[in-house]
Parts: sequence; C-alpha cells; structure tokens
Amino acid sequence: MPLSAPPLALYVHMPWCVKKCPYCDFNSHGLRGEPPYAHYVQMLLADLDADQRDMGDALHGRPIVSVFFGGGTPSLFAPELIARFLDGARARLPFQDACEVTLETNPGTVEHGRFDGYLAAGVNRISFGIQSFDDDKLRRLGRIHSSAEAEAAVKSAQDAGLDNINLDLMYALPEQTLSGAWADVDRAVALQPAHVSHYQLTLEPNTVFATHPPPLPDDDAAWTMQETCQTQLTHAGYAQYEVSAYARSGQRCAHNLNYWTFGDYLGLGAGAHGKITDTASGVVLRRWKIRHPTAYLEAAGGPARIGGHAAVPADELPFEYMLNALRLVDGVPLEDFPARTGIPLDRIASRLAAGRQKEWLDDDPRYLRTTPLGQRFLNDVMASFLD
Repeated sequence: MPLSAPPLALYVHMPWCVKKCPYCDFNSHGLRGEPPYAHYVQMLLADLDADQRDMGDALHGRPIVSVFFGGGTPSLFAPELIARFLDGARARLPFQDACEVTLETNPGTVEHGRFDGYLAAGVNRISFGIQSFDDDKLRRLGRIHSSAEAEAAVKSAQDAGLDNINLDLMYALPEQTLSGAWADVDRAVALQPAHVSHYQLTLEPNTVFATHPPPLPDDDAAWTMQETCQTQLTHAGYAQYEVSAYARSGQRCAHNLNYWTFGDYLGLGAGAHGKITDTASGVVLRRWKIRHPTAYLEAAGGPARIGGHAAVPADELPFEYMLNALRLVDGVPLEDFPARTGIPLDRIASRLAAGRQKEWLDDDPRYLRTTPLGQRFLNDVMASFLD
C-alpha cells in the first residue's frame, strides 16, 4: 500500500548538563569548563542544511508542526542562542502557524528573568524537570535544585507570560511511600501547570543506579502509587491521554503526540534520532547522529555526523507502530496504520483478533485502542505484534 507523509516535527538535542544524574541514560554530559554553546548552534544549522541535502525530496514543502529542545539541559543555552537557531530553522523550513516550541528546563539552571527572553526567542512551552518536591528525594536523585527553587522557577516562568508549562514528576523513588508520591502531585497541581508528566523511576542499563541500585518500592507499591496519583490528577482537572501524560483540556503536548501517532521528525544534534517517511521509495527511514558532542562538532555538518541510518524492515513496522500508538489512552483510527506503515490491515488481523479475545484491545472496529486491562499489561500487548 502507498505511504502517506505524516506531520513533520523537529527534535533538537542539547547535550550538556551541570551534573549527570545517577538514573539518567540519556546522551547527556556533565559540564567540564564552558561548552562552545554558540558554535554548537552553528553546527545544528549546518546539520539541518545537510539533512535537507540528503533527504530533500522527502522533506520538500512539509511544514514543521513542533520543535522540541531536549537534553541534557537546554536552558544552559542563552535565549539569544535559542533565537538564533529558531530564526535559522525558519529560514530553511516552513513552520506551521502556532507551531509548538518546547524547551526542557532544569529549575537549577535558569536565572531569574530569563524566561521572558525565551518567550521572545519563540519558545511557547516550557517543560520543567522537577522530579520531586521532597528535598531528600531530590538529593538522592542527584538533582541540583531544591523544592523551593523549583516552585520559584515555575512561578517566574508564569510571571514572564508563559502559560503552557509541563512539570515532570517521578514516582516509586528510593524508599518513597504512597503519601510521599501523593504529596509530590499535590505540590505540582498547586502550581497550576498546563501539563504533568508522571512516570515511574526505572533502573536503566549503564547508569549509576543500575550499578548501585537504591532501595525502591516493589511493583505492587509502585502500581498503587500510579493508580492513586492518576485519580488525584484526574480530580484536579488533568486528563490522562498517554501512559505517563496528563493535560488540561486543549493542552496536550503536540510534539509527543506526533511521536505516538507515528509522525515524522528530524533529529538534530549529538546523538539525536530521526524518522522520515519517504513516500517516493515507500520506506520509513531512521537515522541518528554520532553521540559525543566533540565528535559531532568536529563533523561540522558533514557525513561524519551520521551515526547510522536504515530503512525499518517491513516485518518490524507493526511493532514499531504499536510501540507508540498503543500508549495513547484514546487510541488512534485503525485506518492510520496502513497510511503510516504501508502495510494492509489484513496483515495484522489475526493479532488484532487475539488482542480482542484476551480483552487487551477494544472491540471498536474503527479504532486501535487498549482496554484498561491492556493498559495494565501494555508491554505484553505491544510484544504481541513482534514477529
């Protein structure tokens, strides 16, 4: 079946942070001296130029629907550097009207008064890496901010005129109790953000916590925290629309929704990943950039910046699609599957039937949607689409 081109987003990776957290497996690098921030922005634009040359036909005329500055800690970059990149990107690619532009922010790295500069630069959404409002838990997580600094940073962003704000919170923290998880959510909703991301702390390979695991709540306790906090967020006006995402009406994260609906995205920066649908060749392409910032800068937008690229094999596309779409509580139209993968629905009919028989998937023939039971066993549901 022919592929259709989905919406196109832009992910920009800023790799530096003040200090690497012991649970973090992202491509982030603690500060050692002053990073070459301005030169890095220049190389991001060179990277974009090269991607356009490499994939010109697949990108031509497609507007950018969202931009996400992730890290690392993007708020280490001054507002004028964020503006320089956005101005350069707009000169190269069309931006959709009301394009969502998110900047990830560490409360411990933003100077008071800087938020108005980010707003003027074109940032219209801020995502704060709060994680907890318990100072002991913040210390154990290796965070560099206090709960008071977190609250002050959020209020400073609101005072600057930014009203589309996300707060990242973790639960099942070292020796955390149910009341502690509840208190974190209570402190978060008191700040009246537009969006809350609430996710479980997990021990990822190649992290300090994986080597030296802290005492974490067991699975049953973690599940109770999730259910209790989910109810708490719902009562506070935040509807769950994805496994770990809760939003007020009309304020879901457009960038993440594009991921979860198997949209396309360009990945710029050290270690950034991208996915592009090439309708001419009928394949879904993935490419990623080399991880280390020094090597990325030395590549200067040339071929050496590419860490790898490959077409997603047709037999892996169903799983790749489900890995994203099944995270959405409301599901997706079933007709989107062939449009985004090029695979006829009859190729996955038996798996859909098996999922419905187990009461993992909803019986609605028009929608791909998990049941509450399917959400509970989401990894098993996704794995059922693996060859």
